[in-house]
Formats: sequence, C-alpha cells, structure tokens
Amino acid sequence: MKYIDHHVHTKFSPDSQEEVETYLTKAKELGLDYVLFTDHVDFGGIDPDFMDHIDYYKYKEYMKKLEFQYEIPIKIGVEIGYERNHKDEIESFLDTHDFDFVIASIHYGNGLDFYLGDFFTGKTKYEAYTEYFNIVLDMVKNFKSYDVVGHLDYITRYGPYEDKHYDYDDYKDIIDEILITIIDNNKAIEVNTSGLRGELNVTFPKDEVILRYKQLGGRYISLGSDCHSVQDYQAGFSDLINNLDSMGFILNKI
Repeated sequence: MKYIDHHVHTKFSPDSQEEVETYLTKAKELGLDYVLFTDHVDFGGIDPDFMDHIDYYKYKEYMKKLEFQYEIPIKIGVEIGYERNHKDEIESFLDTHDFDFVIASIHYGNGLDFYLGDFFTGKTKYEAYTEYFNIVLDMVKNFKSYDVVGHLDYITRYGPYEDKHYDYDDYKDIIDEILITIIDNNKAIEVNTSGLRGELNVTFPKDEVILRYKQLGGRYISLGSDCHSVQDYQAGFSDLINNLDSMGFILNKI
C-alpha cells in the first residue's frame, strides 16, 4: 500500500527552493494516487521572510496547470503557523480558501522565535518546554479549523540544551490534556519524520507520546516528512509504518 506524504514544502515556502515539478515527477515514479502540498502560512512571526503570504488564487491556478501537464491530481493543503493573538485573522484566511488539508503548527512562543533562540533565553529546559506545551494546549482548546496538529513536540528541535530530549513523565499531565482535547475534537496528530534526519533521531512526537495517544483512544494519524526538498520526500516512511503497525494502529490510505 502506498501512502501520501502529508507535509510537503515547495519553493512557495520561504525556507524551500524545491520546484513543484520535481515532486510531481517523484510521485509519478512512486505510483502515488495524488500529491499534497502544505506550504507555510505563518501568522505572528518575526522573520520577514515569513510575513509575506502566498497568493492562493494564483497558486491554485499554477497547480491546476501542472496537474493537467503531469497528469497527476494535486491537493492543496497548508501549514498554518498558529499564534493565538492572530486567531481571528487565521480563521478569516482559512474561511477564504478551501484547503484540502490543514496542519496547525506552533512555530513561535508568545511572540518569540524558536529558531532564533529568543524563546529559550533565561529559561531552564523544563520551563521552556512547559511553556511550549501550554501554548499547544491553548491552540487545541481554542482553535478547531485544522485537520492535524503538526510536529507536536517540535520544541525539542531547537532547545539550546546539552540534552534536548525530554521525559514524557515530566510533562504527562499537560501532554495528556493536549492529546485528549485533540481526540475529543475528532482531530488527528501528525507523525513527522523530520526529527529522524537530525541529531535527535526521533519522530515528532516521539514514540512514547504516539503510544499514549493510542491508549487514550486516538485513532487518526497523518504521515509527514516535513520535506523542503525532494530528497526528503517520504523520508523514513517505511520504518515509521512498521513502527505504527507494531503499536497496533490500523493504517488506511487516504
């Protein structure tokens, strides 16, 4: 069974230079039924590159032409960089465009940037990670215009700590509340393989959290490579699928 990569960035994302056509060629080689793109649209960021949003009217026209040219269906998704002070603006944006798939991700914390490191200044690992998980909890409790929560414990990628990993038990109460809220809202979590390509060598979220999601009654998962170039398209999927199967998840192609 062939699975679709549900987290893919193209040249339309500020942090990617990959041509759409390259992905389409790869997908046809793999015999996929369709391709899904989820380019960045971030709200409340401080990086100037992410402040200019895609013109989705032109974007959809462009994709339609390529869909016809390459003879493979293209689905148009989006990765929303959520920020609670911009919730109304995000809701309006999503109401304006009929996306096939919406990832809700946290890329900033209370106006501070994870990538630039501002968010971690003066905080212990426990303090920073706790604040992050509280921001995620706030999102899933107050925002429902999405399909999956992206890279749920993504904060570990950027922590400036000698050991970036965390113990689930240290954050159990808040992580469980996040997962229960996602389940109660009939939403899904993304299992993001980008962490397998870095020093952490884990998926986001890590296995312990994925298994806890299942124990709490979670059933819906999307597979995402979070690729920004075609070389990482579906990276880590074979092992991930086997791992999810061993946890007892029933995977269906959608």
